[in-house]
Amino acid sequence: MNKSDLIGAIAQKAGITKVQAKSAIDSYHETVAEELKNGGSVEIAGFGSFSVSSRAARTGRNPKTGAALQIKAAKVPKFKAGKALRDGLK
Repeated sequence: MNKSDLIGAIAQKAGITKVQAKSAIDSYHETVAEELKNGGSVEIAGFGSFSVSSRAARTGRNPKTGAALQIKAAKVPKFKAGKALRDGLK
């Protein structure tokens, strides 16, 4: 399922237009991204939680040449599925 499929499915289930569904999804994504950027986390009961994790600097290898290169430390988004979501997949 891609974003346009998701918009269509949400519009149909919620009984709203695709424009309204797209606006809601975009607002949701922006809000989650802003919260993570500010160092917070987003927890949605029954679905899961979004948080930021720190990845330490490390030495990697260029797969083409085999030369060592330094990979910078980075902050990366992380998602952990909630119990209800995990149980729903069984």
